[in-house]
Amino acid sequence: MTAIRTAIVVGGGIAGPATAMALRKAGIEATVYEAHPSTADGIGGTLALAPNGLAALRVLDADGPVPALATPITRTVMAVGRRRIDLPTLPDAPPLQVIHRSDLYRALHDRAVAAGVTVEYGRRLVDARETAAGVTATFADGGTASADILVGADGIHSTVRTLIDPGAAGPHFTGLLGFEAVARHRVDVPPGTMTFAFGKNAYYLYWPEPGGGTRWGVNLPQERPMTLTEARSVPPADWMRRLRAAFADDDPGRDLMLTSDADEVQAVGSLHIMPRLRHWHRGRMVLVGDAAHAPSNSSGQGASLALESAVQLARCLRDLPDVSSAYAEYERLRRDRVERIAARAARINRAKAPGAVARAMMPLLMPLMLKTVMNPEKTLGPEQRYVIDWDAPVSTGLT
Repeated sequence: MTAIRTAIVVGGGIAGPATAMALRKAGIEATVYEAHPSTADGIGGTLALAPNGLAALRVLDADGPVPALATPITRTVMAVGRRRIDLPTLPDAPPLQVIHRSDLYRALHDRAVAAGVTVEYGRRLVDARETAAGVTATFADGGTASADILVGADGIHSTVRTLIDPGAAGPHFTGLLGFEAVARHRVDVPPGTMTFAFGKNAYYLYWPEPGGGTRWGVNLPQERPMTLTEARSVPPADWMRRLRAAFADDDPGRDLMLTSDADEVQAVGSLHIMPRLRHWHRGRMVLVGDAAHAPSNSSGQGASLALESAVQLARCLRDLPDVSSAYAEYERLRRDRVERIAARAARINRAKAPGAVARAMMPLLMPLMLKTVMNPEKTLGPEQRYVIDWDAPVSTGLT
């Protein structure tokens, strides 16, 4: 077991509180430092929690609120033009849970605080340096904090990542902007059905909202990336006009856009994916979640992978004799898995805007692919059936 007793966790979103709880479970006192001045209630769209993400939450005893907050997805369908094709699912696997990011954030935040984790707001990290006793973080307000280790859970635009490797690649723009809203139009599908639709000009997905109407999300092609601030500075009516034009020839895309209120459309900014990083850790600093491995939203695994990494990092620090070996084993346990999932999501991204010929061929090719290539146990099984055994000891190179 390492002599680690204290940790600085940079970032208070999804990965930060989860990491702090996991470290506390491993006997390490962690304090979360968040750049924003207050909690992030109401910020962000929806995300998916896969069965493996729920399993990671159970390790932290933080899965309890999910059923009341999420919408279970029991059926997925691909739509190309008028053709609807049921996608294969894993038998006996729990359903995908669609949840508002802000609801998951609040549940994790409250659980972490109840467990004794301290969260400090308005603490934007600007630097960190190692000392003989550990690591000292410096914040934009001039304050400092010291601990045995520092964990970067600060998202896709991570500051900690650049401190670990100043030459590290930044996030890659996928060529898509994200939007979300709830339309008054009701789609004629059973509750719990999520449809992935290839429209004439853009990709979208939708599912019946339990409270009425239809929730939709759009990946709109865009030549240049836009920050969230830039996207939200565009008048909502302008975005609504563009969305209605993009889906004017699609069913039910057209009706979804026409029955959505422009003021309720949420722009989530450019969609990014993290390329492979050379370094996940250096000295006493290490990365978790999107800071290290942000797959595109096409994976449906971003939040779940972040939760898994929080748990695995804590296990390694709990069981291995020093920081260096703990970080190395943590990376070994995580890197291949997250990179395989990211690669699958990247392939899906490339299919989100098929040309006219490819779009015409998809209804013909998809049934054959579903019977041959898309074996759910082979493609989804390793992702969704993944469960971390918290009680199993970690031995270098063996778990």
